[in-house]
Amino acid sequence: MPIRFRAPVSLGLHAPAGMLSPSGASRAASRLSSRTAAFSHPCIPAGRQIARAFSGAAQVSASDHSVKIVSSEAAKRAELDNCRCASCVNQDTSQRNFDTFKIPSSIRASEASADDKGLNIVWSGDNHKSHYPWDFVRFYQNNDYRSPEEVDFKYWSSAIAKEPPTVSYDAVMDTSEAGIAKLTDLIRRYGFAFVDGTPYEDPTDTERLLERIAFIRVTHYGGFYDFVPDLAMADTAYTNLPLPAHTDNTYFTDPAGLQAFHLLSHHAPPTENPTETLGGASILVDGFYAAGILRKEDPDAFDILSRVRLPWHASGNQGITISPDRRYPVFELLDEQDRDASGKHNSARLNRVRWNNDDRGIVPFGGPDADGIDPVRWYEAARKWSDIIKRPDVEYTVQLKPGRPLIFDNWRVMHGRQTFVGVRRMCGGYINRDDFISRWRNTNYPRGQVLNQVVG
Repeated sequence: MPIRFRAPVSLGLHAPAGMLSPSGASRAASRLSSRTAAFSHPCIPAGRQIARAFSGAAQVSASDHSVKIVSSEAAKRAELDNCRCASCVNQDTSQRNFDTFKIPSSIRASEASADDKGLNIVWSGDNHKSHYPWDFVRFYQNNDYRSPEEVDFKYWSSAIAKEPPTVSYDAVMDTSEAGIAKLTDLIRRYGFAFVDGTPYEDPTDTERLLERIAFIRVTHYGGFYDFVPDLAMADTAYTNLPLPAHTDNTYFTDPAGLQAFHLLSHHAPPTENPTETLGGASILVDGFYAAGILRKEDPDAFDILSRVRLPWHASGNQGITISPDRRYPVFELLDEQDRDASGKHNSARLNRVRWNNDDRGIVPFGGPDADGIDPVRWYEAARKWSDIIKRPDVEYTVQLKPGRPLIFDNWRVMHGRQTFVGVRRMCGGYINRDDFISRWRNTNYPRGQVLNQVVG
């Protein structure tokens, strides 16, 4: 478990640039108080100087397996703030139990000792005792922060049809959690998964399946949906018209993380031969794979679609006009510090694809949202993108069937369908992204590792 220090002592600890130069160390030493604590431990590499172990102005050096911590007036709240003891952190909720900003600015480490489990600090003032395990010290000795989990992303083309990611309903519903771990991990890595053997006589079974991941998100369409193509809602999804590949909820600030479809039944109209194909095959496109193709074939087009911020909206139903908190580009990229752990594919910088041409507003003619890009260039880039996601070797076409629901990552995988005849009954729902990631973490990693990841 990550430890909270109770004062700006920052355990960990390679120094900021220049901090460990001879002149920099001398200047720092001249400002330090006389309080020192020395101890030895084989986990600290010999001959390595470490600063930032008790604040940017403190000096921690290591030589011959000896570590000396020199505390100064600047060594105040950072480490004490990160103490994880039972009096500082509620052990049931992992929430902080004290007011960080009431820690006196004059607080210092009055004693330091080491044992086989880690570093122990006694603080001035109330003599609070903090403990920092060696794995925590070692980690922050070499790192500034915890990066996202490394995920072995599997990017795919139409060839995925040979062996699509699949898990059984019974496994997912089993109380052992192994099945739900497999399902969430398949979705995390591939962007989608089928759940074979799901009962379809009653849609409640599908609802229970989704709730094994997390609670179902409620939107202006409702929560768990069960519908036929009757235009009950003013959206082309409620028709039998063909739909090009797109992501849902482009008009939300936080689009749904997961979406699910389960075809419960498909009946031919009275005038049709029931043995004839009724149509309605689903289309899936790996948006990250397609974006990688665009970036390789036309880097400028990729750049344009990641820079021009567009208006998106849902305005078809009476009394409803939804748009996100600000305008967003088609490709939303990760922050610089997150890129290394996001994957090794050439589209690893992508965090989310937001694409539904039907829900798009007017391309900006100028101003900050245009980022200096003429709308004509945006249309040219979007045309290339549209062409790529319609390529036969990029589209995965699959006929949904009763008993085999599809669950997919709405931030990555675009979906569409071919036209159909007859009456289809479809059920499904949305799940929030953060809830999905939480479920994935907690079923695929030990609890302690999860807490390290999310707390720091």
